[in-house]
Amino acid sequence: MRPLLLTGPPAAGKSTTARALAAGLPLAAVVDVDDIRQLVVSGHAAPWQGVAGADQQLIGVENAGDLARRFAAAGIDVVIADVLTPDTAARYRAGVPGVLIVHLQVSLTEARRRATRRPVHLTDDEFVLLHSSQPDDRALYDHVIDVDGLDHAAQVEAVRRVWS
Repeated sequence: MRPLLLTGPPAAGKSTTARALAAGLPLAAVVDVDDIRQLVVSGHAAPWQGVAGADQQLIGVENAGDLARRFAAAGIDVVIADVLTPDTAARYRAGVPGVLIVHLQVSLTEARRRATRRPVHLTDDEFVLLHSSQPDDRALYDHVIDVDGLDHAAQVEAVRRVWS
C-alpha cells in the first residue's frame, strides 16, 4: 500500500491508530516522528521553540521521510505519525512518493478527555497551542476524518477504509 501519514492535534490518536493499523498487516512499520525528534537528548527543542526547534522539526521530517522510503522500497507497508504544518506537509509530499495524508480531526474537549488516559508530555499551554495551530487548509490532506465520538476500534477502521 502507499505510505500513510496520520496527522492531527495532540491526543487525536495518531500513534495509537498507526500502531493498530501496522499490527494488522503482514509486514508493516510505524514511524512516530516524536520518537525521531527525541533522539536529540542534549539541546532538544520542541518545534515551537525558536530556530533550534524549527531546525530539529525539519530534521525529524527528513529522517521520517528517509525511513518511510526505505521501508516502502523493501516492500514494508509504512505508517507515519506526525503533527503537520503547511511546510512539513509539502516536504512529506515531495519526499515520500505517493504518501496518503489523513488528518484525524478532534475537538479540544475530546482531545483533553483522551489526553487524561496517557502520559503527559506537554504543558496545557503547549497542548492548546498545538491543537489550535492545526492547518485549516483541507487541501493539505487527502482525507479528513472526524474522530470525535469514535472509540479506538472505530477510529482504526475509519482510517483503514480510506487507506485501502
